[in-house]
Amino acid sequence: MPTSAAREETFASFIVCTRNRVEALDACIRSIEAACRSHATVRCELVVVDNGSTDGTPDRISRIAAASPMAITHAVETRPGLAVARNTAMAHARGRILIFIDDDCEVDVGYLRDLEHHCAGGGGGVIRGGRVELGNPADLPFTIKRSNVRERLTHEVHPGGFVLGCNMTMHREVALRVGPFDERFGAGAPLLSAEDTDYLVRADRLGIPVEYVPDMVVFHHHGRRARAAIETLHCNYSFGNGALCLKHLRTAPWLLRHFCWTVRSAFGEIFGGARFDPVLHLSHWPIVFMNLLGALKFVGLFVAERSPGPAEQRAEEQLHR
Repeated sequence: MPTSAAREETFASFIVCTRNRVEALDACIRSIEAACRSHATVRCELVVVDNGSTDGTPDRISRIAAASPMAITHAVETRPGLAVARNTAMAHARGRILIFIDDDCEVDVGYLRDLEHHCAGGGGGVIRGGRVELGNPADLPFTIKRSNVRERLTHEVHPGGFVLGCNMTMHREVALRVGPFDERFGAGAPLLSAEDTDYLVRADRLGIPVEYVPDMVVFHHHGRRARAAIETLHCNYSFGNGALCLKHLRTAPWLLRHFCWTVRSAFGEIFGGARFDPVLHLSHWPIVFMNLLGALKFVGLFVAERSPGPAEQRAEEQLHR
């Protein structure tokens, strides 16, 4: 594990978890290197966690790391799941600030300048996310956030999508307070999604602000151009959010209020009310159904586990070293 002195020397750790996206990962890393060259006054590192790739990703990462001017740590996590991979990455990270970037995203060249500006303003004890633009205009406008308004999360807004997990930052001290990601959530896990949203809710419960800023831009090359792919993702997000609502029912009952509002909006559609996403013609009804299914799945997992598994406990111990 990195020493305390090594952590203090490193301003930020870019964290990228990947699985079978070797070409996209290459572009992602090149964009991070460009951002670091553009703002060379701070020292950064990159932690890449390969979550079971079979497409040549390990060899490509090794070649990039050998030639890169920045410090790159290549870790392998064989247990499936984005949350698992992120916990492994946090255990290796040395930076004072953790920057979570998805492997199909590219970082704007001015990213570090924007990040340092926000940190210099005394806003360290927050979880902060930036703008997410489409990397390719041919992709459907989903899993992006283009708002030009800086704002903080309130209970009047559902946390899902307020800060996107593909562009999320926090000081290491914040990560120590919140703890590891819940490995039941997220891509590759039983609850399919919402590992980032769960993290935001847990931070909110601790009084840690969650902030969105319109700079710190990343470009998302998600590659989804067929409506069926968007509908599947829409259902997966709703499935995870249903489990999230039940998990935090006692400590964050305001999430249930959002479910009730969604039910009301779904019935409103029958009488000509607005859809969830008028541009993509996504309905509220899949949200309602998948929320309920996700909640039932969470009950099943809770009954089976009863307590955090050894993997989550191990991640907690590693994070605090």
